[in-house]
Amino acid sequence: MTTSNQTRVNVSKGKKFLITAGLPYSNGRLHVGHIAGAYLPADIFSRYLRLSGADVRAICGSDDYGVAIMVTADKEGKTPAEIAEYYNQSHKNALAGLNIDFDIYSATSRNPYHKPTTQEFFLTLSNKGYLKKGSTNQFYDPMKEMFLPDRYVKGRCQYCNSLDQNGDQCEHCGNLLDTNTLLDPVSTVSNSPALVKSTAHWFFDLSIFEQNIRSWLDTALIRPNTKSYVEGLFSTGLVTRAMTRDINWGIPVPLEDPDAQNKVIYVWFDAPIGYISNTKELCSIQDSNPDTYTDWWKSSNCEIYHFIGEDNTIFHSIIWIAMLSAEGSFNLPNGVIVNSFLNIKFPTHDVEKISKSRGSAIWIDEFLLLGYGPDALRYYLTAISPEQTRSIYKPDDLITRYHSELGNALGNLVSRTLSMTQKYIGSYVPDIGDSYANEQDLIFSQLTKKIHQEVTELIESFCFRQAQDRIFEFVRECNKYLDNKAPWKTAKSDISITQVTLFYCLSAIKNIAVLLLPFLPTTAEKILAQFQIDSKTVCWKDALTDLSPLSYVGEPIILFPRIEEKVEPLGPNK
Repeated sequence: MTTSNQTRVNVSKGKKFLITAGLPYSNGRLHVGHIAGAYLPADIFSRYLRLSGADVRAICGSDDYGVAIMVTADKEGKTPAEIAEYYNQSHKNALAGLNIDFDIYSATSRNPYHKPTTQEFFLTLSNKGYLKKGSTNQFYDPMKEMFLPDRYVKGRCQYCNSLDQNGDQCEHCGNLLDTNTLLDPVSTVSNSPALVKSTAHWFFDLSIFEQNIRSWLDTALIRPNTKSYVEGLFSTGLVTRAMTRDINWGIPVPLEDPDAQNKVIYVWFDAPIGYISNTKELCSIQDSNPDTYTDWWKSSNCEIYHFIGEDNTIFHSIIWIAMLSAEGSFNLPNGVIVNSFLNIKFPTHDVEKISKSRGSAIWIDEFLLLGYGPDALRYYLTAISPEQTRSIYKPDDLITRYHSELGNALGNLVSRTLSMTQKYIGSYVPDIGDSYANEQDLIFSQLTKKIHQEVTELIESFCFRQAQDRIFEFVRECNKYLDNKAPWKTAKSDISITQVTLFYCLSAIKNIAVLLLPFLPTTAEKILAQFQIDSKTVCWKDALTDLSPLSYVGEPIILFPRIEEKVEPLGPNK
């Protein structure tokens, strides 16, 4: 990853980091695309920072307002508040099931700080003259007698002629769309043709802040493809966008103007402010003082990183940067880490976009019932992570990798090394002298330090896929070292050689476990427990040290029980 100035995060002990992941709409369950796009990368990075001694707060929560929740509520015969609360809890359970650990998972409709924070933000921009009232044409559903937000109207893109595009942005060519450039519009609420109707709204002119956004792009840590995409949007010009909506489920517009009655603040105005209000709520819990949020949002000693999916790029890299620049008192994010879409391919099916309406999704709650455990999905989603380009989730590929890479490579390394230690040495790390180690042993020992440095640099450059790959390359190198040294043979001729081999293998396994703590926390904790090491006491640099001679070694364990091939992975319409 490269930027104009910095290529990686500068992590030091005691430094503050605020990590956020895009707030998911509380109108449906989480699927593997959500996890791969924002939540797992954010968790990996947060765990690494904590292991490195940084002061970290990880923030997330559900995005409860907008038409998405209203439509779901209407279909299910419930209130929007009931829908939001149900799916907020569903999200919490799914994330907990995958050991994705945020310090707070709040909700914009129930966080007591969100409404006042959002309205204050809105008023600040209004008082500064950045929000101006005007009339606009907006898509309207005559059957439902309602104005349609961008994401609830679909049509054909004027620029590239792609069909089935949302009313705000073309997913194919990336251009912004509106009532003039989305052709043949259809309401997704009633599936009937959408009309264009005039209404009054408050508008935010993004073009005023083009230079602010350009300056931020030159210093922020973002992936090259994200930077190129955002820079490409400048060529068509930044638009003026309405920041209010004609619906009744949302945060009321805090203006006395009669035209503001029955209008709410645009959900994509209030949602990113949720990062701030959720921080306030967390501070009220952890510090007993919500005002300490300024230590995270207005301090020069704190860095802020947003993790999002590609469909949220414009909102976080243009609109949010413009909003923060206009308000003026908050720090801009130090980085926006964007992952591309994750497509899916079921056996006997073509590659397709994940879609809940078509049943082409792997839902987290259902996956967790299959018996693979959370680390199987964490490993696979990181191994295929769409960091630079879109990638493909294949249920049968997950099964293959579970058995070959997790079971046969890592699980077998741990099992056979501990088994041989118990058989030839006992329940302790052998005590060896340097005189017993030959050149092959010392080269292998030094490899640990090299791996640690490489993995550190990759994580700090947000290359989590490569970082995990490098760890598992080392796992394979450990298996190769063990095979070459053949301690089961040397135990018959020279037990001292066997002791050396097992000492370095045991130390390598411990160090692998430390490196895996951000990626596969459950597995790493199980491995460390075999050496009576509490994972909560471990720091990142512990992956550079050997085990203490004569320290405890447990009985061999099965880390990844074999799953019968007849257990069918989730498929379409399961």
